[in-house]
Amino acid sequence: MTSRHRSSEASKGLNSLPPRRRTVVKAAAASAVLAGPLAAALPARAATDAPAFLHGVASGDPLPDGILLWTRVTPTAEAVPGSGLGPDTAVSWVVARDKAFTDVVAKGSTTATAASDHTVKADIRGLEPATDYWFRFSAGGTDSPVARTRTAPAHDAAVAGLRFGVVSCANWEAGYFTAYRHLAARGDLDAWLHLGDYIYEYKSGEYAARDKVVRPHAPANEIITLADYRVRHARYKTDPDLQALHHTAPVVAIWDDHEFADNAWSGGAVNHTEGAEGTWSARKAAAKQAYFEWMPVRPAIEGTTYRRLRFGRLADLSLLDLRSFRSQQASTASGSVDDPDRTITGRAQLDWLKAGLKASDTTWRLVGNSVMISPFVVGSLSADLLKPLAKLLGLPQEGLAVNTDQWDGYTDDRRELLAHLRSNAIRNTVFLTGDIHMAWANDVPVDAGTYPLSPSAATEFVVTSVTSDNLDDIVKVPEGTVSAIAAPVIRAANRHVHWVDTDRHGYGVLDITAERAQLDYYVLSDRTSPNATSAWTRSYRTRSGTQKVERTYDPV
Repeated sequence: MTSRHRSSEASKGLNSLPPRRRTVVKAAAASAVLAGPLAAALPARAATDAPAFLHGVASGDPLPDGILLWTRVTPTAEAVPGSGLGPDTAVSWVVARDKAFTDVVAKGSTTATAASDHTVKADIRGLEPATDYWFRFSAGGTDSPVARTRTAPAHDAAVAGLRFGVVSCANWEAGYFTAYRHLAARGDLDAWLHLGDYIYEYKSGEYAARDKVVRPHAPANEIITLADYRVRHARYKTDPDLQALHHTAPVVAIWDDHEFADNAWSGGAVNHTEGAEGTWSARKAAAKQAYFEWMPVRPAIEGTTYRRLRFGRLADLSLLDLRSFRSQQASTASGSVDDPDRTITGRAQLDWLKAGLKASDTTWRLVGNSVMISPFVVGSLSADLLKPLAKLLGLPQEGLAVNTDQWDGYTDDRRELLAHLRSNAIRNTVFLTGDIHMAWANDVPVDAGTYPLSPSAATEFVVTSVTSDNLDDIVKVPEGTVSAIAAPVIRAANRHVHWVDTDRHGYGVLDITAERAQLDYYVLSDRTSPNATSAWTRSYRTRSGTQKVERTYDPV
């Protein structure tokens, strides 16, 4: 580890569920109705037409010689997100080696327009590798907040260590984003990974925290149109803890389903009614446009989020898009989950992933993976636990062996990928996963049915949700109650699972050296409190060459 480091869904609905949308917790809608949904996406500002940077600044997708910068300027009072109003506005940016901007290394300007919701991006190149930089934007005499970012190590650099924050599933209405604040306060992150569900699409009150709306969405309606998605993204970007993390380190993000609609697939979603809510193609296009406007993410192949970043000779990171190309989820655990014509990745993306893993010459091959790849069966859970667990995972409540929204529903793709890792002796592949609102540490066996006699082809660290309901929230019992009972049963039926926590909210910190990759799991004291504290709870690592997870008893 470098001295710099030392110094410091709910238910996954299936087609067997009601076609309109999955069953979710409902709160009193009247309490969440917003009088002005567009204006509500903005924090308070002075009654002036001077430009303002009300949504912070951000950076993302670090390269050895560059970084992507982002902001949104509000040029006039009426130019609120999603309105389509406001004049073209000149926005300049400056990058420096120091926070005081005495050593400027890059600067330039661009134009913010209503056509892009007055968001702007600057893809800066010509920077030094593995270097901290500070940046800000300016418009009409107003400066944005100042933020730190960091470039990736040089392509062939011998890197002693890397440290990433890891998060997923942040539902605005279910609580405060204190997980982001605690990550920002560390001050030691090379970057942070957001593994999907950065926003949620539901109408206000439809998916809250144990039946309670902690803070209402904007807009109050379910988001369907381009204006809706823009307003929802804008609402999230007003969160001070999210802004703080964006101001501290670059993000590397992928989307999952809620950036579109629950249980999205290539041709639709459980939470989309064709006709009544327009066409899926129009809604998907609107969601993608708003995402790339509001996120510091470079559009990748075919306008998706699958792409690859490299961090010297220590690690590369393959980022997946498991929504744009997937087949519709299977409705039961029948033989259809094994149908070779069904796919979660699409042929082109799976070939790209396999080729990249085989060609990789780094010590570690990280895979940003939005849904769990490790097999999971529910075993012999009692009825009182099976029903809420089934609701959380999207299983028929009588009990089936798979959650068909994750890789369990697309077993041919998984078999092909794991066989590729084994036949090519590809070592040190680590899947980093979100989505399931639980924390897991897993081996990824070639054949779960015979594990541990079957070899493990990879390992997987799954982070819990930042705020979205998990199992104890659905059952409405004290935190830790369900996990104490369910976790041993889950592990008994899934011998490749080293640990599972079904109940708590939080985040992970991934620390990588040549010898091991370790994830430290942190939990929050109370997601509904803006002053929630954070505490380390567990750590697991995989040592180089083992393809197995083991517990370690101290955080990095």
